[in-house]
Amino acid sequence: MKTESGGDISWVTDKLRETQDSEFLIFKGQTFTYDDLLARISFFQKELEQNGIREGECVALIGDYSPNAIFLLMALLLNRNIVVPLSNESREKHLDMFEDAKVNQIIEINENDSWTLRGGSESASHPLLDDLRERGESGIIIFTSGTSGKSKASVLSAGRLLEKYKTAKRKPLRTLIFLKLDHIGGINTLFAILFNGGTIVTSDSRTPESVYQAVDKHAVQVLPATPTFLNMLLMSKADAGYNLSSLKLITYGTEPMPQSTLRGIHRLFPDVRLKQTYGLTELGIFSTKSKDSQSTWMKVGGAGTETKITGGTLWVRSESAMLGYLNAPSPFDEDGWYDTGDQVETDGEYIRILGRKSEIINVGGEKVFPAEVESVFLEIPNVRDVLITGRKNPITGEIVAAEAVLEKEEDIKSFRKRAVAHCKQKLQPYQIPQIISVTDRKLSNDRFKKIRNV
Repeated sequence: MKTESGGDISWVTDKLRETQDSEFLIFKGQTFTYDDLLARISFFQKELEQNGIREGECVALIGDYSPNAIFLLMALLLNRNIVVPLSNESREKHLDMFEDAKVNQIIEINENDSWTLRGGSESASHPLLDDLRERGESGIIIFTSGTSGKSKASVLSAGRLLEKYKTAKRKPLRTLIFLKLDHIGGINTLFAILFNGGTIVTSDSRTPESVYQAVDKHAVQVLPATPTFLNMLLMSKADAGYNLSSLKLITYGTEPMPQSTLRGIHRLFPDVRLKQTYGLTELGIFSTKSKDSQSTWMKVGGAGTETKITGGTLWVRSESAMLGYLNAPSPFDEDGWYDTGDQVETDGEYIRILGRKSEIINVGGEKVFPAEVESVFLEIPNVRDVLITGRKNPITGEIVAAEAVLEKEEDIKSFRKRAVAHCKQKLQPYQIPQIISVTDRKLSNDRFKKIRNV
């Protein structure tokens, strides 16, 4: 199964066998062990063969973290298939995604965890996919979030992604899996739990109440989330009545963390370590170290990863990088470096993410980072959420606009007056929103990440 360094995943079953008597998954009141996982992977490998799914075929897997979804994902990878994990929430995009990813077969996990198989495209030729097939490697195609444009189909080598877990020896922990199966952060969390012998805990839904209930009931130790969802936790005030003392670590990533949200989460969970993560669909997830639980400064790197700062932007070169996009040109330079588009500040070995270069608001030559203004706006009483964007202006080029979701109805003129007064205390004049509106629409997508391409 090995054709070049990083492509071999034949070690996977032996690694899982090391903890075969331990709990691997808690799902809707059912508990599964690693022994169950191994048995079901073996069962589904035979099912794939009987259903005519051949090595190298591109297979869409639609579902969430149910037992059969996990069993099938692992069976497909060991069958040397190219897997396209998709969520139910992106269903309106599925036909386009099937076409972009050259999908041959489609497996859908139903609500009762049964599964159905149907055919996709017969022709699935693309140089990147053909390269994986020629080397006898399994792969994963993950679509970017599309929050700043069309979703791109990233082709990743499963062997490269899994390589860092081959000798993993971290303490096994109970982790509530939050980021979805179609997200690089979700895939990374899944693999990190499995290959360290930990336990996956699922919640009935991704709401503050459901997450708190799962933490309480199953003594969850690790909660991976996004800044947007952590702000939802704060605003919900739903923690009362739950025993959350088992929590030891909350990780956050995928978008800049507003300092006000970080302070609020630290107050809510003073004994829990807060750690910022960093990664991209195109590169995988990297090792990070936060300065402390109240800091957004972090070190980024780890084995197989190089970083550099050019013009205030973070560039990364990684051994786990994707092979390329199926539906867009390669973003790598001739030396393999990738421009993340993230503007950063540096403090010795530490960096702080300010925001995406493409999201900077240029007000008369002054740079405004949305996350910085959002952090201040979220301090305003009665603000549940806010989205900061730029609007064109004939004099300054752009001005700052704020779209806020309120906890309870309020006179718009009164709210604007309060908001401007608060911002004047914390922000430079060019950073203060000149347009302030109130909305009841969702400001984040199904991955709990702010939607800025509106």
